[in-house]
Amino acid sequence: MSSEDLAKLIAAVEDQERRLVFPAFTEADAWRLGSLLVRLATDRGLPVAVDIRRGEQQLFHAALAGSVADNDTWIERKVRVVYRYGASSYLVGRRLAAKGRDLDASQGVDPARYAAHGGAFPVRVPGAGVIGVVTVSGLPQADDHALVVEAIETFLAG
Repeated sequence: MSSEDLAKLIAAVEDQERRLVFPAFTEADAWRLGSLLVRLATDRGLPVAVDIRRGEQQLFHAALAGSVADNDTWIERKVRVVYRYGASSYLVGRRLAAKGRDLDASQGVDPARYAAHGGAFPVRVPGAGVIGVVTVSGLPQADDHALVVEAIETFLAG
């Protein structure tokens, strides 16, 4: 990907994060959003795991046909990135890529515990900031990210 294309992608993801803010986020919201993600993935035959958290509490988790236990490890690593950097795992990874860097010890993190790969998106609430994370794992990172964004856009429009 050219540096110009990467800059456009970063700007697009930054715009998604500005737009996709929840007015509040309850257990019922997590259930509805998680169910929507499962429905989208099931209808498309996608082999993903879906995870939604508020703080340290896991509010929703589903492992669909074709997903594997390793998807849960990726979820944990992506979630840590969102909480540490206050941005989607995809945005953190693309920003690093634009600088020719990786998320590793040079950034002060253990890559076995953090993954700046797409699929984990912050749950932001006005006045509170990042209070949770919605994550999908099982597809190429851009597709994981796109599925989460699509579901959040649909959820917030409803």
